[in-house]
Amino acid sequence: MIERLCIVGVGLIGGSLARALRRAGAVGEVVGTSRREEHLRRALELGVVDGWSLDASEAARGADMVVVCTPMGAMEQVFRALRPGLDARAALTDAGSVKQTVFRAARAAFGRVPAFLVPAHPIAGTEHSGVDASFESLYDGRRVILTPGDAADPGAVERVDAMWRAAGAETDRMDAARHDEILASVSHLPHLLAYVLVDLVAAGPGDAFRYAAGGFRDFSRIASSDPVMWRDICLENREAIAARLEAFGARIGDLAEMVRRGDGGALFDRFARAKSARDAYLDDSRRRASPGAGADGSE
Repeated sequence: MIERLCIVGVGLIGGSLARALRRAGAVGEVVGTSRREEHLRRALELGVVDGWSLDASEAARGADMVVVCTPMGAMEQVFRALRPGLDARAALTDAGSVKQTVFRAARAAFGRVPAFLVPAHPIAGTEHSGVDASFESLYDGRRVILTPGDAADPGAVERVDAMWRAAGAETDRMDAARHDEILASVSHLPHLLAYVLVDLVAAGPGDAFRYAAGGFRDFSRIASSDPVMWRDICLENREAIAARLEAFGARIGDLAEMVRRGDGGALFDRFARAKSARDAYLDDSRRRASPGAGADGSE
């Protein structure tokens, strides 16, 4: 049971976490903090939080769990703002998509990586943002990756793990660097490709969007995601993302050459291999989603 939960940034991710924990009866009081008063007032109106403060240290005072749900570029600033109000018994975690950044921000803000810090990344979300988009089942069957450091307090790790499981998620643990490398492929790269595709179509014939149907809509959905968040992710995980973009660019070049020379056999082989890999991924997801097995939560 979390007695007092402080959420920094009460939007889709933080708001959905609060709703899920209330549903589970796993939280007492929820306090929100943000830079924007209107966002916090709306969270209060919706019953997502019980109280709020524009002062992060005040909001964190007395909390036994503090969750930071802000863009990656703000992480160090948020840690510095929280520091004066953090309770000795508090566990501090986050929901960011780049975990090495969290460790760098902690060292800069605290002078070290504190034992009570347990970075985490819920692999869940939608293309919408803001507390109005939050809902209690967002994390049901989804995966949350914890990346505790070597000096992390085992009690804090278990409390953060228990919080996400109470919210309906499955939890995994891995090294922060490995997390960032993997997510560059399966999360960061797809978002960038969606942005580039929409930008390309928008720069073409003016009426092209009139003729876009389900395939374009499905592929481009995540291009409606928050540009600030994805700008920060690109900057914070730049090396891993750049490497995946370069690898993708090489494959696109190969594909263009196959199309140019009309090499149907090579095109078929490339498409068949990709279809087989995705079908296997979907089969594994269905298996995990079967009763008693959990579910894959890749976004």
